[in-house]
Amino acid sequence: MNEFYYELTVKPENSLAIFSSFLLEVTANAIEEKAGLLIIRSSKPLEDIQWATEQLASKLQIPLETTLEQKKNEDWINNYKKSIQPLEISSFYIRPEWESAKDNLIDIIINPALAFGSGHHETTSSCIEAIDHYVQKEMHLLDVGCGSGILSIAAEKKGAIVDICDTDEVAVKSARDNFALNSATLHNAWVGSANQNDNLYDIVLANIIADVIIMIHKDLKAKVKSGGILILSGIIDKYFDKVLEKFSDFDQVQLIQKDEWHTFVLRKR
Repeated sequence: MNEFYYELTVKPENSLAIFSSFLLEVTANAIEEKAGLLIIRSSKPLEDIQWATEQLASKLQIPLETTLEQKKNEDWINNYKKSIQPLEISSFYIRPEWESAKDNLIDIIINPALAFGSGHHETTSSCIEAIDHYVQKEMHLLDVGCGSGILSIAAEKKGAIVDICDTDEVAVKSARDNFALNSATLHNAWVGSANQNDNLYDIVLANIIADVIIMIHKDLKAKVKSGGILILSGIIDKYFDKVLEKFSDFDQVQLIQKDEWHTFVLRKR
């Protein structure tokens, strides 16, 4: 074990969720959220992550404080494990593997230190609520931008036949590993976007940033069967109308809002 580790603390004046999502995209390290702070710990220096976060804050004109420290290693991994709490969302219980399952809830194991998403973000929890409500047995589902695979694992545990894709090869590998960890069946997976096969799906799910949703909106719509469901998430307030405009040919079934994040449940006419 290294004698030292590095700890980066990020404290935005507002919009904590935006910075949390950004950090999940740019680092594979676990992120601890505590009292308005985001904390990343790594055995490697974190200057690049610090710089990138400060650049984002400057672009968004959001006041931000960052602190990067080298600290003596006192088994911070075990200390971090103690800070991760299991999460109950609808019918699901999401936990790291060092915690026990909970009776009468659908069990999902996600290790935050090894994955891009662990259920604690507003967009993830909103999508899991939608999955719990709309996914039925034998439905075919495509998870576009699968990340850790937490959403598609939830869908599989509801009985769906699941395909996943992500433009990040590391994300696809992470999702495959998490499917195996959960003894879940993955029907198909590929590195790339939604337009790389000819299949149609009962449900298409995309929990990605709004800019990308807008960019690939035709591909997403084309993958949904007639009468099928499209779940879109990762949409902050300022993109709300722009995204809805691109999907005006779909019917609105449900809109879920948590803080500044929106999840759309739409149906193809």
